[in-house]
Amino acid sequence: MDERLKTNLNLWNAMVPVHVDSKGYRVDKFRSGENHLFPIEREEVGDVRGKSLLHLQCHFGMDTMSWARLGANVTGLDFSEKAIEAACALSAELKIPARFLCSNIYDAPNVLSEKFDVVFTSYGALCWLPDLKKWGAVAAHFVKPGGIFYIAEFHPMTQVMANGGGVAHAGEAKKLELEYSYFSTAMREFPPGPDYSDHSVTLEHGSHEWMYTTAGVVSALLDAGLQIEMLHEHPVCCFQMFPFMVRIEGTRYWRIEGDPIPLTLSIKARKPL
Repeated sequence: MDERLKTNLNLWNAMVPVHVDSKGYRVDKFRSGENHLFPIEREEVGDVRGKSLLHLQCHFGMDTMSWARLGANVTGLDFSEKAIEAACALSAELKIPARFLCSNIYDAPNVLSEKFDVVFTSYGALCWLPDLKKWGAVAAHFVKPGGIFYIAEFHPMTQVMANGGGVAHAGEAKKLELEYSYFSTAMREFPPGPDYSDHSVTLEHGSHEWMYTTAGVVSALLDAGLQIEMLHEHPVCCFQMFPFMVRIEGTRYWRIEGDPIPLTLSIKARKPL
């Protein structure tokens, strides 16, 4: 494995127990029956009853098992062995049928041979990947002819702001200020710091992260032979990415007053028959 990805793997293995215990991940509510998915992805993916679904970069599987609760036959894949262990334990505890596999996303075709009706990924997946073109090829590889690939992800505009380095390093920004070029896809290296879900925990490992553009994501999917059916930009985010964001009453979403920039990007693409 690439040494940069090994560093990230050490970080994610360390984050798993923190996230399982953190309030941000709402594991207790999930145990009580809450569906962890947000309305954007549930509405845009649509009915999954009886469909096979592969969740790439699934972390410890709550989104994966949320799709299972909606009737899908699910498989989750993640490169963190600690995440897969936690996912399997939670699946067994709650008696939610799900299969979980440990693999670097780029090596996934070597450990999984099936094709799926739905291939899914979401929120905070792309910044950990150095090669979007190869990512798109892997995603498309697993889609059945006629099936769909779907992603809901933090909008690339959120990466360019002076908020201390993006979603994992929120800092104490007071307003939106540009720091990086939108067109820079260079790797950014971050030192050890607080966990993004539980700021009281300081992690011992740094990270390597990559910026991406909307065009880069779309091009990776098109180059892999998928047909874009839908591209949406949303003024809401699934967590308080910036300190000055406000909660939308009655929802789990956050927004910036005035909606100055898109915060979430979603794409649905289909593999031709």
